[in-house]
Amino acid sequence: MALIKDRRIGKHAILLLLSDNSTEYLATLEQLNWKSCTGKVGAMDAHKVVAAIETAAKKSGVIHPDIYRESHALYHAIIEALNGVTRGQVQIGTVLRTVGLSFAVLRGNPYESEHEGDWIAVSLYGTIGAPIKGSEHETIGLGINHI
Repeated sequence: MALIKDRRIGKHAILLLLSDNSTEYLATLEQLNWKSCTGKVGAMDAHKVVAAIETAAKKSGVIHPDIYRESHALYHAIIEALNGVTRGQVQIGTVLRTVGLSFAVLRGNPYESEHEGDWIAVSLYGTIGAPIKGSEHETIGLGINHI
């Protein structure tokens, strides 16, 4: 089945994250019948970033907390996005780096056929650098996984 151009889940996750008016953008996602959440996290530990995103996705109803495959799919999307943020080495505090990130999690079906099922995308944008104010630079990451 074909991916629908206007329903590219990664593109929508990034646009939601970077949108100056996320409330307005959420109307677009509601028309697609997609679920989403956004938030912020700052940490020197990758597990804290993962935990913050998982908690937000569960509390907002993007994933069902009692269905393991949904948590598992979200975990892999988060790790893929963190790979982009950390340039392929998912290490933060262990190499004396800290991140300040905004995130968006998006769930929906980007295909023509409903039988393809839902996918999940995680986008991250913010800063990474030494834990000294002014020693950071911008970073972005995207992870997509099927549920």
